[in-house]
Amino acid sequence: MKSTRWRWGWPWVLLLAVVLGTAWLRYSLIESHAIGQQCDAVNAPAWCGGRQWLIVGFLYHAYGVAALLAAALSLLSQRPWLAWLAAALGVFAFELYDFEIGAVALLIGSLRLLRLQARVAPIEPHRQRQQQVQSQP
Repeated sequence: MKSTRWRWGWPWVLLLAVVLGTAWLRYSLIESHAIGQQCDAVNAPAWCGGRQWLIVGFLYHAYGVAALLAAALSLLSQRPWLAWLAAALGVFAFELYDFEIGAVALLIGSLRLLRLQARVAPIEPHRQRQQQVQSQP
C-alpha cells in the first residue's frame, strides 16, 4: 500500500524539487548583485554565459512558450510524464518572471497529472465492501 502511494507521490515530490531549484536559480544566480557585478567584469567566469542565457530566456518568454506547448501536448496525450513536464515548466516560467503563462501551464499540467493518476489509481478493496448493502442487520 505504501509503495503505491509513493508511486503516485513521486511526481509531486519532484515538482517540489523543481520549485526549490528554480527559486535557488532566481535568487542566488539571477538577482544577486554580487554575481551580476562579477559577470559584468572583464574577466568574467565561464558560467556567466549560462546566467546570461537564463536572462535572455525570460526576456523573450521562452520558458512560458515551452510550458504552454507542453501543456497543450499533455492535453492531447495520455502520458503522465508530459503532464508533469508541463507543470514543471510552468513552475520554471512562473518563478522566472513569466507569471501569466507559467501559471496557466502549471494549472493545466497539475490538473492533467491529477486526472491521469486518478484514472489508473487502484480502488482499495475496503471501499468496495463498504458500498455493499446488507438485507438484514
